[in-house]
Amino acid sequence: MADRISARRATANGFFLTVQTTLVALLSIPGIQRAWIAAAGIIFAATWWLLLRSYRDLSAAKWGTIQRLEDRLPAQPFTEEWETLKKDPVKGWRQRYAELGFVERLVPSVFALLFFVILVFG
Repeated sequence: MADRISARRATANGFFLTVQTTLVALLSIPGIQRAWIAAAGIIFAATWWLLLRSYRDLSAAKWGTIQRLEDRLPAQPFTEEWETLKKDPVKGWRQRYAELGFVERLVPSVFALLFFVILVFG
């Protein structure tokens, strides 16, 4: 079911956020090998990003199927909801609805950048 994908994605986000913040905390230990921690952080960030992309693809396929089924029904609530969201919800601030998948994929990218900087300069 489509809602279960969202729940699994939220659980995965919690896991990866815990791992990444633990790695950041480990960096404060004197004498620790920062390069290994940074490399692990980059690997976990990339894995997290790829997993989120996979969840997005799976979710898009499921919602596409739902919308095709709605074409046969007299009412199309999910399709109408999506059409409403695609309109500019905050005029003058952004062009369209900022999908959660886009926003949440920024987090592993920020961690990857942080660990890359530590790997190169730290």
